[in-house]
Amino acid sequence: MADDLALLHQKVDALTEQVAALTSYAVIQQKRLQEFEELKNDVIPMVNHMIKLTIDELAEIGTEFAVEDLFFLLKRIIRNTHLWLGMLDRIEALMGVTDEAELLGKQVFNVAVEQLDQFERNGYFEFAREGWRIVERIVTDFSQEDVQALGDNIVIILNTVRNMTQPEIMALANNAVGAIQEDIPDQGQVSTWALLRELSNPKVRRGMARLINLLKALDAQSNTQN
Repeated sequence: MADDLALLHQKVDALTEQVAALTSYAVIQQKRLQEFEELKNDVIPMVNHMIKLTIDELAEIGTEFAVEDLFFLLKRIIRNTHLWLGMLDRIEALMGVTDEAELLGKQVFNVAVEQLDQFERNGYFEFAREGWRIVERIVTDFSQEDVQALGDNIVIILNTVRNMTQPEIMALANNAVGAIQEDIPDQGQVSTWALLRELSNPKVRRGMARLINLLKALDAQSNTQN
């Protein structure tokens, strides 16, 4: 009798566990069903809205759209799959080139910044600012007629500058500046006879000849202008 009672208790316990498992399963299923209902309630309005938009768009297309055209387009896409793959490969390669160009651009930018900083330290920008001030003064101080006259005589000016920069002319100018800077004896030490004795110096005679040629050139230019 005791054994039967123990067996009965075991069966009741097993049945209780099964009922609990079924209850838990039912609760889970109820929860999933509730979540599905909530999802359905959220999705159905969106689907209805998409269908309405699709109908409206197709209504705007009207008779210009046909199902056969859609099938034809799909067949062409499938038939040209290798072309699409090639295009994707080119896009990927282009993206790689873009990344490399971006990296190279950053390097070039850094080099440009360093070079500009070097120019700033060397004074190039300050020199450019001072040069711009010179240009502003030229524009302010010179009229249009002055600029036209400069343009008319630019060839003569360039020829004069070219002749003045010849080695012998530059050496002559340097010697003249050096001679002007030399100390001249007092007036009592420079007599007329001393000056006359200097005429016997070949260098003095050549210098006087150059001075006479200069005076002749100035007189000839004066006569030309008159």
